[in-house]
Amino acid sequence: MTQWLLVVTIGTSLLAFAGGGPLFGLLALWPLGSGFAPWQLATYALLHGSLLHLAFNMYGLWMFGSELERLWGPRRLLQYYAVSVLVAGLVQLVVASDSPVPYPTVGASGGLFGLLLGYAMLFPHRTIMLLFPPIPMPAWLFAVVYGVLELTLGVTGEASGIAHFAHVGGMLGGWLMLRYWRGQPPFGRRR
Repeated sequence: MTQWLLVVTIGTSLLAFAGGGPLFGLLALWPLGSGFAPWQLATYALLHGSLLHLAFNMYGLWMFGSELERLWGPRRLLQYYAVSVLVAGLVQLVVASDSPVPYPTVGASGGLFGLLLGYAMLFPHRTIMLLFPPIPMPAWLFAVVYGVLELTLGVTGEASGIAHFAHVGGMLGGWLMLRYWRGQPPFGRRR
């Protein structure tokens, strides 16, 4: 499943880079009332703003997704990733509705942040190495640092042009999915 997600995302992003406007306009997540269509809550994760954006997200998808797929299997990984992407998109829609200038959201980062949270919760003591600067840290700390950083940047408005709240939304979606599978509040016991 991880390989399939990589192929579909890379292929769609490259098609959008080559074809430009029409595909991008159709699949990117637009704010309500500014070109929004329901399918965009899934398709925005298949597009990326640049090759570097695509490369970093696909590296993270491979790194965390393949490990989680070995544990959960392909079906559960897809469910988890899809919920992370969906909740990230919904959170972004809420935040973008406040913007005076409508702008589209693209990228698999919300899904990736959901995978990061799942990885950190299931493998908390595994070491993850930051790329810049190269600092090793346990997975739980890596997820906390990135979650706090994204929330802070979103609230302060620093590093505009990045969907910080979508990243936090992806983590929220992943957390909710894990709670659902475990039958924990806010969900009822699973039968």
